Amino acid sequence: MDRIASFQVDHTRLLPGMYLSRRDGSITTFDLRFKRPNTGDLLTNAEMHSVEHIIATLLRNGRCKDAIIYFGPMGCQTGFYLVLDGAKVSDGEAVKLVQETFAQGAAWEGPMPGKSAEECGNYRNLDTALARAQCAYYCQVIQDWTEEKLAY
Repeated sequence: MDRIASFQVDHTRLLPGMYLSRRDGSITTFDLRFKRPNTGDLLTNAEMHSVEHIIATLLRNGRCKDAIIYFGPMGCQTGFYLVLDGAKVSDGEAVKLVQETFAQGAAWEGPMPGKSAEECGNYRNLDTALARAQCAYYCQVIQDWTEEKLAY
């Protein structure tokens, strides 16, 4: 069998940042890497879940909401995948969108979106302060990110 693209990236050298993972026609997948793989420094379940709720809400209500296909955590607990319709958002616009959205997440003042038994199957491990802290951290990581930095 062929190795999938993400397994071909040397995870011992990969640093936190935003990377173009793959393109499938007009569908573009970005790797939003928070933690350095293979260091044992992983996002906790509560951090991943909390960031997912706030950022997915912001993305699906933001200026590029029609281009959002998916935002969710990586199973390896080192970051998130953002899947966009590349026909609607260029790579450079995607970088700006991620920078803006995580800045909004870092400044989030409202209640945690979807924090009820009716809205989420694991609503008890959502924490607004954890989400804000991780969003603020990632804002620093990608503050000067450009389209040219998207390559692994």
